[in-house]
Amino acid sequence: MKLLSISILFLFSIFTTTSVKKTSDYDTWSKEELKMANTAGNSNYLTGQEKDLVIYMNLARMDGEKFFNTYFQDFVDAYNKKAIKYSNYNELKITKNDKYYRSLEQQIKAVKGLPMLWPDEALSIVARQHAKDMNRNNFSGHKSSDGRSVGDRISEIYPKRSNGENLAFGFSTGFENVCMLLLDKGVPDLGHRKMILNESYGLNYIGVSIQPHKKYGYCAVIDFVALPK
Repeated sequence: MKLLSISILFLFSIFTTTSVKKTSDYDTWSKEELKMANTAGNSNYLTGQEKDLVIYMNLARMDGEKFFNTYFQDFVDAYNKKAIKYSNYNELKITKNDKYYRSLEQQIKAVKGLPMLWPDEALSIVARQHAKDMNRNNFSGHKSSDGRSVGDRISEIYPKRSNGENLAFGFSTGFENVCMLLLDKGVPDLGHRKMILNESYGLNYIGVSIQPHKKYGYCAVIDFVALPK
């Protein structure tokens, strides 16, 4: 089975610095929880922001309701403050009445104790190559410039395994990318959210990369694969 998000999340850059997270969030999450979620802590092939992609996805999987009430609320506040300078602020802003906000609130509160995602070096190379391909050839999409699909790229190293891919554009930090992919605003099938919070698909290893992008400033690639434990 090959799982693939149908839609791609297109965003222009609102944030230019790392995300501001309130001290109270660190007080809410125990040291044990943060350590458990930090599966990429020793992955020296990843940047700090790429490691953040992993830890924040894991925190959302560990306790969705707590993630929504802490880190996600901080993100919404910071995002709206930055977005207000744009003429289409009313379209960009995240409100509690928005259907994507409400659906995330409802769905993520049921998420508790999902298995942690583990980083994979070979899969991260695949993700990095695709991110650099999109930057070099100034495009955005799951299909490579040479015509290969997600399944083609991942199957080169992990054949006959369930796989999938999330793409996001416009954000430089792992935290921002995870929050926007979870919100999945403007993506009717909520494919990115489903991928991050997947359980039944068995997608347990990930390759991640955040790279510059000529048009959108930054692009993030998260590749998923189901491997034996």
